[in-house]
Amino acid sequence: MKILVVGGAGYIGSVCAELLLDQGHGVTIFDNLSEGHRRALDPRAAFVEGDLADRQLIEKTLSKQQPDAVMHFAANALVGESMQNPSKYFRNNIANGLNLLDAVISAGVEKIIFSSTCAIFGPPERVPIDETMTPRPINPYG
Repeated sequence: MKILVVGGAGYIGSVCAELLLDQGHGVTIFDNLSEGHRRALDPRAAFVEGDLADRQLIEKTLSKQQPDAVMHFAANALVGESMQNPSKYFRNNIANGLNLLDAVISAGVEKIIFSSTCAIFGPPERVPIDETMTPRPINPYG
């Protein structure tokens, strides 16, 4: 498969990209390097330096790479910072995420994996937390 790994220079995205490459998949990493690191990029992957706010670049990347699937790991993820700067989190994690989703739908890519967070559930009602629990975020990150 050809897979676009968004946020592929971050911790989770870079490990995922490496595992996909090890399994023989074609990988393109899309990352703005604001949270990720250039040294985390696997040299076997194609790399597009770009931001999810740039819809044209997302569309160009999808058109050129023709991925079978998109894996989305690009998010700001610090709870404390989300409290101090909530607009940054809404802009990047929600608005830019929708920008990606709209472009993926327009490109006809039918498989997307989105890495979310248990912070959407707030204090857990039970452990382990699973997707059937009611979302009750208590901070902008969640």
